[in-house]
This record gives sequence, structure tokens and C-alpha cells, in this order.
Amino acid sequence: MAKPILVIKFGTASITRPTGEPDLAIIAEVARQVSLLHKDYRLIIVSSGAVGAGKAFIQEYKGTITQRKAAASVGNPLLVGLYASHFTPYGIAIAQSLCERQHFANRHQFLQLKETYDELWNNGIIPIVNENDVVSDRELKFSDNDELATLIAAGFGAEALMLCTSVGGLLDEAGQLVREVPDVNEVFKFVKTGKSALGLGGMASKLTFAKLATRMGIRVVIFGMGEKDGILRALQGSTGTVFSPQASTLSARKRWLGSGGLVAGKLRIDDGAAKALVKRKSLLAVGVLEVVGEFEAGEIIELFTPENEMIAVARARETSRAILNNLKTQNFEVANASDIVLL
Repeated sequence: MAKPILVIKFGTASITRPTGEPDLAIIAEVARQVSLLHKDYRLIIVSSGAVGAGKAFIQEYKGTITQRKAAASVGNPLLVGLYASHFTPYGIAIAQSLCERQHFANRHQFLQLKETYDELWNNGIIPIVNENDVVSDRELKFSDNDELATLIAAGFGAEALMLCTSVGGLLDEAGQLVREVPDVNEVFKFVKTGKSALGLGGMASKLTFAKLATRMGIRVVIFGMGEKDGILRALQGSTGTVFSPQASTLSARKRWLGSGGLVAGKLRIDDGAAKALVKRKSLLAVGVLEVVGEFEAGEIIELFTPENEMIAVARARETSRAILNNLKTQNFEVANASDIVLL
């Protein structure tokens, strides 16, 4: 039996000092605790912090997109070097993996990525993952590393996804830690819109991707490094906030389709079509209310209810133009049931 996959994501604020430099004490703790999990899991670390690590080398840094790219190009090797030096005492080698959205949008590229990780795991190596900020276009960027970690966890079929945050978990309206969340939809009311000065994501981002991951059958834990053995105890469920996974029987291909596609367009569908999808039926053009964006046959699209709730993603069977031209055509199939993943 292959060991289960565990994805651990560290946000910028959770592993850096307020000035942006990596916090060596935190990275040392990450290495110590992860080394204890190494024999039982195939591990992936998704780590932010490259921009913070490199921005001191950019003159008159103001945080423009070009300056962030330059800072990341300096900071990524510095950050990976720090991880490598702290894992070395435990006899664990690490590898750098810089990902772009296209690696997940294209099934062939995604499978190549997975094969590479399998080879790393077979040799006892832990990949340290970050977005390839140096070349990513704004339209093709991940929204933040919460999304990147979720795409990896869902596409690879991880057992658990751990998201490290500076606040240590989800806090309720009274500022108290919420220990367990059976249904993510019930806790969005606790979210404040603020985020750290260094990072891109906030708690709303984490809840959004926790919702996706749990629907894919993945246990999600939001935790912090502010207490002793934060990673180990959070994985055990004794600290942080645990989001219970839903039962999932999705195939590997559908997990990839539901999590990794580069969305090319959107369709708003009527209530009848939405109910048909729940019954695992195909989507027909007569159920489409609105076509948003231009896309080709084979590209990934999102499906929304009349109330603007996204309920599924699908691989389009027809182009956006063909769909628009056949909205009243009976039995004109927009997406086959085998290419639709309910969310």
C-alpha cells in the first residue's frame, strides 16, 4: 500500500518576520516536525515567502508586479536553501517545484508533474512547491498558494490538506477558536475581509478552498505554528480547526477536472438543468440562460445557478459560439455527464 499523501501549506505571514525575512526558528520547527511525519506520509510542502525573502535586494521596492517577480526570483532559491539546510540534519533531501496554472489545466502536463513527484517520493525527497511568479501572467496566476495547495491535494488525491495561518485556525465572532467544522458553508459568517500585509490570501480564501477540498473527500486543517508541535497536534486534531471531509467516489480524472482546470468561460443554467446535473444527467443547451466568455470545445467551464452559485465545472463539448447559436435546439449537448463534476 502506498503511503497517504499529506499537503502542508505555509503562508507568508506564518513563516516570516514582520519585515518579510524568513523566520529561521519557524523553518527549523517545520523541518523537525515534518521529519517525524516523513516515514508515514508522502509529503508536499507548499511554501510562500519567496517575495519577502528577496525584496530586500530590490532597490526602492514598492511592490509593483515587476518588482514582486524580481523579488521572487531572488527569494525562491534563498527560501529553498533555508529549507534544505534545516532538513539536512534529519537526512531528508528536498526539491524545488515551481508550478504554473497550465501544469494543472493540461491533463498531460499534470500527469507528468505527478510522475515527477512519485519519483521524488520513491527516493525519500520532499518537494517544496511555490508558484512560478517570475513568468506567471496575471490572468494565469493562482489566486494565492491556498489555491495551489488545494489543486495539488485534490488532483493527487491527498488524505489531508493542512493550511498554516498566523491566527492558528478559524475564530468565531467572539474571537474563540472553532475546533471542528462539519459544513464549511456554516462558518463563512465568521470571516473578516482583512489579510496580512505580506500575504495575498486571508481566511476567506482558506474557507473557499477548504470547501472544495472537503467536497473532494479531503480532510482540511487550518492551524498555526504559535504553539508547541503545532503541525503534529493539528494533524491529530488536538489543535487548530478541522474541516470534515465529505464522502467522495470521484475518479482520479474527475478529481483533476474538478480542481485543476484553467477556466475558459462560464454558463448560467436554469433550475431544471441544475436539478438534472444532480441526477448525473448531461447539460443540454435548452437549460443554458447565459454564456459568459469565449471558449473552445474541450476547454473547462464553470456552471452557475440563476442565483449565481457555482455548482459544477465541466469540459465543454461545444464552443461558446455554437452554444449561443443553439440555445433553443432540443437535445443539443453542451457537456456530457462524464465530463461534469458537481461541487
